[in-house]
Amino acid sequence: MSHARTPAVATIDGPSGSGKGTISRLIARRIGWHLLDSGALYRLVALAGVRSGTAPDDQERHARIALGMRVVFGWGPDGGEQVCLEGEDVTAAIRSETAGQGASRVAAWPQVRAALLERQRGFAAPPGLVADGRDMGTVVFPGAALKIFLTATPEERALRRHKQLKDKGSDVSLPALSRGIAERDLRDRTREVAPLRPASDACVIDSTAITVEQVVGQVLEMGAARRLWQL
Repeated sequence: MSHARTPAVATIDGPSGSGKGTISRLIARRIGWHLLDSGALYRLVALAGVRSGTAPDDQERHARIALGMRVVFGWGPDGGEQVCLEGEDVTAAIRSETAGQGASRVAAWPQVRAALLERQRGFAAPPGLVADGRDMGTVVFPGAALKIFLTATPEERALRRHKQLKDKGSDVSLPALSRGIAERDLRDRTREVAPLRPASDACVIDSTAITVEQVVGQVLEMGAARRLWQL
């Protein structure tokens, strides 16, 4: 009897503004693997909750939303990411700072996390999966073949996020953004379920003083050393 080989998984976890989303997308496209942006799933739950008129503190209703929402991750005409909710392109909507704060709130709820757990694991398919989030290596894919924890100083992360939002035409102050990131870091690290932390076997990369290309290079070399892909 033949058994299907379990798809390989590489996880990239880290706090807001660490660059894990950018790195994950670049790695996935470079090696031809599937991509899971788990943070987008929580942003989508928060967005769908607002659009349906769900009370912000209604955990049970948000969990039902997490189970039933139709989501498609893909690439847009310009080659960038595209996220669709119920057939609508919501890529820009879920990247707002408001959506990020909403995601952090609903991500702290055990019912929502439980609803999304198997859904996230379902993204693992041949030839492999790059999973980006905060608990990919600790909870969702504890057996991942490669685990990266990407970090940077709070100041650097706030500057990156500020530039990203300004480039998209969003008017947000750097001090307010810094406070928001600090609050989210605290909430993510201290939540009872799946707190933000490196897996015990994760490779920690501090991206504060290195370029995106250098981080990508390090991750590609680590994966090649584990024979997950070829350079």
